Amino acid sequence: MPDSPPDRERRIEALLAAAGWGAATREPLPSDASFRHYVRLHGGPRPALLMDAPPPQEDVRPYVRVARHLLGLGFSPPEIFAEDVEAGLLVIEDFGDQTYTRRLAAGGDEAEMYALATDVLIALHRNAAAAAVERPTYDEPRLFRESSLLVDWYLPAIAGAPTDPGLREEYRALWAGLIGLADAVPETLTLRDFHVDNLMWRAGQTGLARCGLLDFQDAVIGPAAYDLVSLLEDARRDVPEPLIEAMTGRYLAAFPELDRAGFAAAAAMLSAQRNCKIIGIFTRLCVRDGKPVYLKHIPRVWRWLERDLAHPALAPLKAWLDRVVPADARRIPPVRPAA
Repeated sequence: MPDSPPDRERRIEALLAAAGWGAATREPLPSDASFRHYVRLHGGPRPALLMDAPPPQEDVRPYVRVARHLLGLGFSPPEIFAEDVEAGLLVIEDFGDQTYTRRLAAGGDEAEMYALATDVLIALHRNAAAAAVERPTYDEPRLFRESSLLVDWYLPAIAGAPTDPGLREEYRALWAGLIGLADAVPETLTLRDFHVDNLMWRAGQTGLARCGLLDFQDAVIGPAAYDLVSLLEDARRDVPEPLIEAMTGRYLAAFPELDRAGFAAAAAMLSAQRNCKIIGIFTRLCVRDGKPVYLKHIPRVWRWLERDLAHPALAPLKAWLDRVVPADARRIPPVRPAA
C-alpha cells in the first residue's frame, strides 16, 4: 500500500537526515511524463537531488542497478548517495541544469555535442561487460507490445472508434516479419531513452565524462542500433540530415566488422518501431494521463517514421500504413485530456 502523504514526508525526512541533507531546503523541479518527480536539495554536503518515485507506479530498483553498473563501466550516471528503495526514494548527484537540450538552444556546438554522445554509445557497445547486468531482453513480444501502441491509442483517437481486431492482427503479422532484421546487429545494454533531453553537458569534466546520463531505468538487453536511432531521430527535436549521416558514419567507423546493409535495415526497423511506439505514447499521455503537451511532437515523429519507411526492407509496413493511416490522417489527433 502506498504511503499516505504524512507518512511519505516522514520517510523523506528520515532519509535526508540520515544522509546529511536534513537541513537542506527543497526546490521542486518540473515533472516529466512519468510519476517520478525531483527536488533539488540546497545546503547539503554535495549538490544533490531527491528522486521521489512512489510505488506502485514506480520502482527505483532498476534505476539503482543500472546506475551502479554504468558507474562501474566508467560512464557518468548520477552517483547514488542514499536510498530508501522500498519507499521509492533516492538522493542522487545533481548535474545541474545544463541538459543537452538547453545548451543546444543557447547555441552550443551541435556537432561536438552529438559526437560526444555518439562516442559514449561506441564505448558502451565496445565494452563486453555492458550486457552483464540483470535486465529484460528486448525480444519480439516486447518490441511488438511497444509498436502496438500506435494501433491501440493513436488509431482509435484518429478514427473515433476502437481498432478492429483484424486490422490489429494484420499489423502484428507485419511486425513479426520485420523484427528479425535486428539480428544483423549485436546485443548490448540498450538505455532506450538516449536523446538530448536525457543527456547532460558536464562542463567541468573531460572525455566521455562530460556526457551525463539520465533516465535509464528502462534499460534492456537489446540491439546496439537502438540507442543511436533514439539519439538521431529525436521526437522532440529536428536533427539535420547531414548530422545524422555524419554520426551514423562515425558510429559505423568504430565497428568495421558490422555489415553495413544489415545495420541500415536493422536501424530503419528499430527506428520505425520506436516512432510507432512514441506516437502511441504521446496520444496515451493525453487521453489517459491528462498530459496534452506531448501531442505537438506527433507531426515530427510521423516525419521520422516516413523517413524510416523509405528503406526497402520496410515496404510491407509502409504499404499497410499508407492504406490505414494515409497522409491526411497523420496529424495531431482530436483528443481531449482525461478529466
